Amino acid sequence: MSLQALKNINRTAAAQNEQPQGFPAMLEQFKGEIARALPKHINPDRMARIALTAFRMTPKLGECDPRSVFAAVIQSSQLGLEVGLMGEAHLVPFGNQCQLIPGYTGLMKLARQSGLVQDIYAHEVRMNDTFALKLGMERSLEHEPLTAPGGFPASDEERGEVVGFYAVGVLKDDSRTFVAMGRKEVESIRDGSRGYQAAKKYKKESVWDTDFVAMGLKTAIRRICKFLPKSPELATALAMDEKAHAGQGQNLNLNDVIDGSYAPVDVVDEAVEIKEKAPGKTESQPQSANELSKLEKLDKVVAALKSASTVEALDEIYIRAEVDLEDAELEVALREYRTCKDAIIEQGSLV
Repeated sequence: MSLQALKNINRTAAAQNEQPQGFPAMLEQFKGEIARALPKHINPDRMARIALTAFRMTPKLGECDPRSVFAAVIQSSQLGLEVGLMGEAHLVPFGNQCQLIPGYTGLMKLARQSGLVQDIYAHEVRMNDTFALKLGMERSLEHEPLTAPGGFPASDEERGEVVGFYAVGVLKDDSRTFVAMGRKEVESIRDGSRGYQAAKKYKKESVWDTDFVAMGLKTAIRRICKFLPKSPELATALAMDEKAHAGQGQNLNLNDVIDGSYAPVDVVDEAVEIKEKAPGKTESQPQSANELSKLEKLDKVVAALKSASTVEALDEIYIRAEVDLEDAELEVALREYRTCKDAIIEQGSLV
């Protein structure tokens, strides 16, 4: 994907700081540039319509820096998610910045699109359903929702109160895995959300109040995604969602989206510190064998990424790296993956 178009937007927008303009005006002004910058499978007109609809549905986005709204929309498009009514991703005001929060349907979409997961789904369990969970050497999960006469599904009222949630993942080799969460566990996660805490503090309704089932389903999907093989796009979406859950603004801006330096986790300097020297050590003190092992693994992954000639090979290298690398090193690998992917696609467009 060519990034020059987005760089043109960034330079022009910066030059116009003395005359701020809203997101709808910027969307119209830079429509052509955005079209040239988006991935080929994304329809720019459709993206613009969806973004504008999502923007107008949330009046407080008008108080955000329009460049941050642009960045969130473009980041969503690069992940392959649509913002707004479909529920794949949402534009959410965070102070004077707009942040992108993936929805549970978006997480499921990214899991399926990775090619490593055949299917992924979640359901709520209600009081009058039949539910059996078995763990140990042979795990199993059975759920039979209450049925009405004729064998059709009963209404939510007939099935009773929600008592829990579960999510199932079907892998490429037809094997299955699942997670199950009782209502109290889900409510505990809800209570730890900064957004929910702020809503209660200011006596406002949160999405947990208005759509508890959807949020419970997302909690189960988010949990199982941690145990599934992940594409870089899914890993990024999960990290962004975790950051939003913790109430931390993403500081997502157009510069970050353009140069690929955006990291949804706070590890911007951590990897550099590890590589230079361990905290608390002097220059004369050697690094531990474990630290050297981490750096050696990272160096091998980066070298492999740089040697990849196709996006498919690049994906395979990064997916395998997830097993060997940890937080800070994995973020470095993710940035290198993005850089190499852009270079491969750019090279392919020149052939």
